[in-house]
Amino acid sequence: MDRRVRLLGRAMRRTASISSMSPQDIERAQQQGAPPAVLGRLFGRRRRGVEVDDRVVDLPGGRRRLRVYRPSAASRENRPVVVNFHGGGWVLGSVEGGDWLCSNVAADVDAVVVSVDYRLAPADRFPVAVEDCYEATSWVAEHADELGGDAGPLAVMGDSAGGNLAAVVSLLARDRSGPAIASQILIYPATDLTLSSPSLTSNADQPVLSTDEVRAFRGHYLGDDASAARDPRASPLLATDHAGLPPALVQVAEHDPIRDDGSRYAEALRAAGVPVRFTEYVGMPHGYLSLPGVCRSAPQALHEVVTELRDRLVVHPRPR
Repeated sequence: MDRRVRLLGRAMRRTASISSMSPQDIERAQQQGAPPAVLGRLFGRRRRGVEVDDRVVDLPGGRRRLRVYRPSAASRENRPVVVNFHGGGWVLGSVEGGDWLCSNVAADVDAVVVSVDYRLAPADRFPVAVEDCYEATSWVAEHADELGGDAGPLAVMGDSAGGNLAAVVSLLARDRSGPAIASQILIYPATDLTLSSPSLTSNADQPVLSTDEVRAFRGHYLGDDASAARDPRASPLLATDHAGLPPALVQVAEHDPIRDDGSRYAEALRAAGVPVRFTEYVGMPHGYLSLPGVCRSAPQALHEVVTELRDRLVVHPRPR
């Protein structure tokens, strides 16, 4: 593993490990939201030529903020739509932290990207984030025209906990008869909160994320309900049926305790007849796509995401 990644992981663990954060520390981190501007080189900066619009919308569960990214240059009507769910273990993270990924996808796919500010644990435990993300995805599908997007099938995308939510929203969309989803982009996703993946043992003490931290995030998200981990809305790998789900891109990192969550989910999707592209990024830790300033595979991984979305999202002409 790159020495810079090791040093970064150690520094992050000393200053912001979820395992050692008090409830007050978590609350302060959630209020802080975006990473400091001085860390732009590490986390990446918003792409030039992309407009960003924050709006608050009324959903069945309450008012939620959406961050909308659109390329500034005129190109075409009816851009494809991608809904993004940020990472952070369902406890940390923010839409601001996804600026680099979302703005680059918007520019390179020529798409409208909508990032969801879902509610966080421990104040709002499972399944609050799930319902926020599903409701937001349904709202975006219904209002695609006013966002400058295509009213046809959209894509869902997420990293880490966001990858979990993207997989779960895809399941719910199938089982609740919509909205139509053409692609699911699952970036080092958590898919089994029973913590049964072998990599949790073999990669227990890795930079950026350790198995102890995985357990801590799960505890904040699920609380004391032991049965919740087997609910497919928490562990999409445990769904009884994966048939009929949208085509998937699944990316994992070699040095990640939840690496096998992604590989096992890709296998389950393939076994159910779902088209899957699976890539393991060698030498990378959990979170590599959120750290383009230090992880050398981030540009390649972004290119793979963009290519998959271009291939899967077909823009439908407006009815005349």
